Amino acid sequence: MSADAPADSTPLDELIASHAVEIPDFPEPGVVFRDLTPVFADGPAFRRTVEGLAAPSLGDPRAAALAPSGTGGTGYDVVVGVEARGFLLAAAVALDAGVGVVPVRKAGKLPRERLSADYTLEYGTATLEVHTDSITPGQRVLLVDDVLATGGTLAASVQLVEALGGVVVAVSVVIELVDLGGRQRLAPHAVHALWTT
Repeated sequence: MSADAPADSTPLDELIASHAVEIPDFPEPGVVFRDLTPVFADGPAFRRTVEGLAAPSLGDPRAAALAPSGTGGTGYDVVVGVEARGFLLAAAVALDAGVGVVPVRKAGKLPRERLSADYTLEYGTATLEVHTDSITPGQRVLLVDDVLATGGTLAASVQLVEALGGVVVAVSVVIELVDLGGRQRLAPHAVHALWTT
């Protein structure tokens, strides 16, 4: 956004809600899919979303204890994004914060030595993987995804990061579907949601 452009004063949750599209019965009957691609396609809305994801309140005391002297004020050293929409968000957040980005992918997508974790979601089961050299012990991690539903995907991602010795200082999502209880599944990790519904 240029310095001359007026700032949008719409609350961020309302801005996201006004752009997101609900698709009933996708990918399976009974599931309501929240399509965020209209948020991504709108430059100012995407920028505000990325800035919101990049700046959660990182209240985990382990983060401060592990922070090397002279590091930036982000509270994290790397952003981990979950396939697939999480990749778009995590890359933008990492760029905004000036840190690296690590992908957590579905099984069979990574070419080198990897660690795997199985998980369940509201419409099935799957496996996530990460390269074994992508996180170093003690590295502070901001975990980013588009939606927190039942928490299965993000819980498996936390498991992968922690198995490699990383410290998840916060989980940052665009949408949290509160009734599905994902936040409880991620406890005690801090969860930062831009829009709860």
